[in-house]
Amino acid sequence: MKLLITGVSHKTAPVEVRECLAFREETLPAALADLKSREGVTEAVILSTCNRVEITVTTDDRSDPQAIVDAFLSESKAVSPDSIGPYLYRHEGEQAIHHLFRVAASLDSMVVGEPQILGQLKAAYAAAKDCGALCGWLDGLLTRAFSVAKRVRSDTGIGQMAVSVSYAAVELARKIFGSLTNRTIMIVGAGKMSELAARHLRRSGASHVFVTNRTHERAVEMAKLFQGTPVEYTRFVNMLPEVDIVITSSGAPHYILRKEDMQRVIAARRNKPMFLIDIAVPRNIEPSVNEVDNVFLYDIDDLQEVVNSNLRERMKEADHAEAMVTEEVQRMMARLKVAEVTPTIVGLQDQLEQIRSTEIEKVRRKCGPFTPELEQAIEMLTRGIINKIAHGPISELRNQAGQPEGAHVVAAIRKAFHLQD
Repeated sequence: MKLLITGVSHKTAPVEVRECLAFREETLPAALADLKSREGVTEAVILSTCNRVEITVTTDDRSDPQAIVDAFLSESKAVSPDSIGPYLYRHEGEQAIHHLFRVAASLDSMVVGEPQILGQLKAAYAAAKDCGALCGWLDGLLTRAFSVAKRVRSDTGIGQMAVSVSYAAVELARKIFGSLTNRTIMIVGAGKMSELAARHLRRSGASHVFVTNRTHERAVEMAKLFQGTPVEYTRFVNMLPEVDIVITSSGAPHYILRKEDMQRVIAARRNKPMFLIDIAVPRNIEPSVNEVDNVFLYDIDDLQEVVNSNLRERMKEADHAEAMVTEEVQRMMARLKVAEVTPTIVGLQDQLEQIRSTEIEKVRRKCGPFTPELEQAIEMLTRGIINKIAHGPISELRNQAGQPEGAHVVAAIRKAFHLQD
């Protein structure tokens, strides 16, 4: 059996190349059926996301998996091998297993540690399973990849630290408030980044969102996204005592919140803490606001530093995860190497058992029926002899599995015991 992964990713190909090789969800069943039907192919999976397209196949030993996949891509995507060849990567055997485990564990993703790729790989697995393209060894390999990814996420912090500005805002808010349940948010301005931050805060438990904007219609429009409340721009400062988290991204050329404003707000809140996120450039909030007790102000540079720090920590965790993946690949290869000699071990045991049974039957025909006691004694004696004879060759087969000279040892044992190929 041969294993090959052929693909392109954000690391090897521009988006226009990835687009022309992508498979839409509704076209996957037909594509998988086509690939699986090609001579020599035993199993197939197609993973297609915005950042990667990968085709994984297993074939019989006589087939050329690379030629099969090249022909499939050329025919299904109307592209010439020469035009896409420079962008393709190919991994065979152990390298393919290592690559698959890294992809599942999100070590090959644009953002290391992101969780989406595992869900996308599971969806690709389900699609292949549903149309009968997965039915054996590759099925087990993918299942193992999912287990490796789970172990990486459980045993490392690779996915625990925010690596986007909007997620960093949530992380900081949790540090200030502990729980975000029932916290209220005010969005000032209608920037995309403030919308993302508000979405993440809302999913983390924030109960209500107020939105204000110089253009009131835009505030109404954004408020609908959160089932929130639009606020007149001239009134938003008066609303702040009711608000726990403020996100500003207004295009105003001057500060819209000053130190004296926040002194009045925090006094009206009886010193309950407030978290201010100033995403605007130029800044919307006077930096001296940070001097007010129980007011925590972070601007875009502060948030970016949190992200950079988290990225550095995540990369340290990624090193740990890489070691785990390498360990899991070695375990998988050890299993496969033992599996390679299993037919020989089974054949040897069957051969010796056949010899034992034949010789006992000869004695039985010559001497007549055995008493139960004698039958049991002969059974124990002959099985013991056979097991001792088999122990040495079987141990050597397992020890030599995957070794450079292992094939010669297997061949010698097969020849010595007259085992058929």
